[in-house]
Order: sequence, then C-alpha cells, then structure tokens
Amino acid sequence: MLDQTEFAPLIPHAGRMCLLDGVAVWDDTTIHAVSDSHALADHPLRGADGRLHAVHLAEYGAQAMAVHGALRDRAQGSTAVKPGRLVSLRDVQLAVEYVDAGGGRLDVHAECLFADDAGAQYAFRVEQGGRLLASGRAAVIHPQEPSHD
Repeated sequence: MLDQTEFAPLIPHAGRMCLLDGVAVWDDTTIHAVSDSHALADHPLRGADGRLHAVHLAEYGAQAMAVHGALRDRAQGSTAVKPGRLVSLRDVQLAVEYVDAGGGRLDVHAECLFADDAGAQYAFRVEQGGRLLASGRAAVIHPQEPSHD
C-alpha cells in the first residue's frame, strides 16, 4: 500500500484537498485508492449542514485519476507535477444523496480509458463497505505551457 506521503508530491492537490489516504493497488490501466477523509468534521467539501453530498465523490474519482496518471508518469521516469483541468463528467450515477461518515472507508476505483500528453479519460466508481455510492466517467486536459520562441 502506498500512503499519501508517497503520491501527494506528484499531484497538484494539496493540504486538506488531498482527499485520498492511500493506494491499495494500481497497474498500467487501473487504480484502487482508499480514503477515510469523508469522515472528517472539517472536510473541505462538507456543506454548512455538516454533511458531505455524494456529488463530491466525483472529486474522489478525479483525484484517483490524477494519482494514477502521476504514478504512470513516475514509472516512466517523470516526477514533474502535471496540472490538469477536469473538463467533463459523464454518466454520473449517485446511489445516495449524502456520504455516510460512519460507514467505513471509501474505496475509489478508476480505470484509464484513454491517455496521452494532452489529457485522459477515465471511468470511476466509489464504494463504501462493498456498496456502490457513485460512478461515472471523467475527462481531464493537461494545459500546455505556452512556448516562448
């Protein structure tokens, strides 16, 4: 298991917005990350009513995508943080309205459907105690630095 200290420097998410606690397993196309951050009373996405809406599970999926891409890049010799912009969420299905803070850890799964230097598309799902909470597809672009020729 990789803990957060091993992948946090590789992604643009910082501080409390780094929502994933660890990576249970990953390979060239998939990642299984875990998190208990949804149970924190001071979760950065928690609403004024004290609850975490299930729509925020898409951010967990997006962060799993970022970690997976960074681990793939590192395996190929690159350790540079690659900024990304989430540009699309599709087919998002929410099985609950709010995340149960006392329901146990979140299992965040993502599968790379396509990736190149310009961006990536992934399918993601978030489970808690074996129960599917959210799923969908997401696309991210990697903005290119302007050239100063």
